[in-house]
Amino acid sequence: MCRWLAYSGPSMFLDELILKPEHSLIDQSLAARASTTATNGDGFGVAWYGKRDTPGLYRSIRPAWNDLNLRDLASHIESPLFLAHVRQATEAPVQQSNCHPFRFGAYSFLHNGKVEDFRRLRRSLSLAIAEEFYPCLQGSTDSEILFYLALSFGLRENPLLAMEKMVGLVEAEAREADIADPLYMTAAASNGKALWAFRYTSNGRSPSLYLCRGRAAFQDFHPRCDQIPEEARLVVSEPLFELSGPWEQVPEATALRLTKDQVELHPFRPIAPKVS
Repeated sequence: MCRWLAYSGPSMFLDELILKPEHSLIDQSLAARASTTATNGDGFGVAWYGKRDTPGLYRSIRPAWNDLNLRDLASHIESPLFLAHVRQATEAPVQQSNCHPFRFGAYSFLHNGKVEDFRRLRRSLSLAIAEEFYPCLQGSTDSEILFYLALSFGLRENPLLAMEKMVGLVEAEAREADIADPLYMTAAASNGKALWAFRYTSNGRSPSLYLCRGRAAFQDFHPRCDQIPEEARLVVSEPLFELSGPWEQVPEATALRLTKDQVELHPFRPIAPKVS
């Protein structure tokens, strides 16, 4: 499965987390340790927030470990909030429009997991996307459809409620099609002000997701811990340093909301669509 990270805190250079740690996201693209697939070489992407309202976005179909542009950009771009993703393709082809993160206005979104038997559900899920967002679809992944469904359900107004409605719709459509355990998900979304992360799977066995917070948590595991701000918050598919370190496993069926001031944990409960 894919690997990702999301950072929120005082501004820092992207390479401090994407490239430099012992088990960085780039290392995970070659040798993931907490995934069903070790290699995630089917493209990558980074979304970062700066002085503009919309995030910058760099995506490529190249393996992350083999892109010098990524290394150069990451060593020069400084941001208080960024999301990065390395992809392991399932059914959708390797093309730039299928690389994460996805972007709409101020919002960026990434996902690890899948919609089970997506070919059978694609049409009904696509038709549930609001008319405002449907023309924005560019790729062929289940992940992008999940993003635009969440936007259709109000991601910009209430991210938790929108994601619960999105998951409820996927599970309802799967029941109609007699598909068991349809959704496998960790995901992150941001508007540049707050960062949301989600861990939920229909069968209760979600992909791994970890939280790390503060400079003290990094000091024994990062060679440049003095460069990690005390207000730093980091959510990852798998730890960037030793597993026995400061990593808190995010509970199953949980949503995180991270701002510069606090970390909130909320239960994640899918909401089935109303039957008219």
